[in-house]
Amino acid sequence: MIGASSLAGRRRRRAPGSEVDEVAGVAHRLAVLLAAGVAPAAALGHLEGAVPLVLPRAAAAAGSGGDVTGALVSATDDLPPHSRLGWRAVAAGWSVAERSGSPLAQMLRDTAASLRDVAELQRELDAALAGPRATSRLVALLPPVGIAFGAVLGFDTVGVLLGSALGIACAIAGVVLLIVGHAWSRALVGRAGRPEPAPGLALDLLAVALTGGASVPRARESVASALDSCLPEARADGDADEVVALSRRAGVPVAELLRAEAHRRRLAARGAGRTRAAALAVHLMVPLAICTLPAFVLLGVLPMLVSVVASTVADLA
Repeated sequence: MIGASSLAGRRRRRAPGSEVDEVAGVAHRLAVLLAAGVAPAAALGHLEGAVPLVLPRAAAAAGSGGDVTGALVSATDDLPPHSRLGWRAVAAGWSVAERSGSPLAQMLRDTAASLRDVAELQRELDAALAGPRATSRLVALLPPVGIAFGAVLGFDTVGVLLGSALGIACAIAGVVLLIVGHAWSRALVGRAGRPEPAPGLALDLLAVALTGGASVPRARESVASALDSCLPEARADGDADEVVALSRRAGVPVAELLRAEAHRRRLAARGAGRTRAAALAVHLMVPLAICTLPAFVLLGVLPMLVSVVASTVADLA
């Protein structure tokens, strides 16, 4: 039973977007409890079984009047990357809400919504990369298939590769090219599958701070401090000057404009991910042409030709 449960857990973690979705679901339930008047420590305690590695520490910190943000951050060190990102986004939002006096329930609802967008981004990117990944794996099988095909046709390709100086040189060069091509392809796929960590999060947090009544400079300071301690890689997404200027010109509240801009940036990140995935199919042709196809010739075609020539010479003799 334990083994099956552990296996199911590993499968859930591997599913794209599932880790972030789970964080969003817990954050939303916390928001409902807090909006109903449950104290933060009690709300965290009610849900601590859902995330036993994280929420018990946060509940203990809230119950003793301690640093909930710090407890959330320290509890995420051993979590998988996407879960860690989600909980640190919640920690950053908690910090901003406490500093600005913004309602925790509203902050958690907004954070849950933004995390669901991030999860959808991860799912779309994984689906877009499925084709190029499969192509990369299939192409890497060409050299071994060439060796096997030659053997099926009756050519001593393995004997040529292992029994002569030329064959050994071909084998070494082919294997090196295969390793280089595989590493190159993996690097291209990894780069294309690496989205922004939390697009729009800094803008969402700025909206949270302004909802609590903070001035724009004070709100910026709160957000910068929270991200520095929780999720520093998200700070680069925090340029809100254009949105703030529009709010001032139009005389409208800036918080909703910031949320709309954050959502737009997440949509843009999804589009950029699809574009990278489409370009990857072309980029993968480079290691194919430079590494994989020469390895196929060295390991499959050349030994077959040597075997044919050797058998022909033997027949003539």
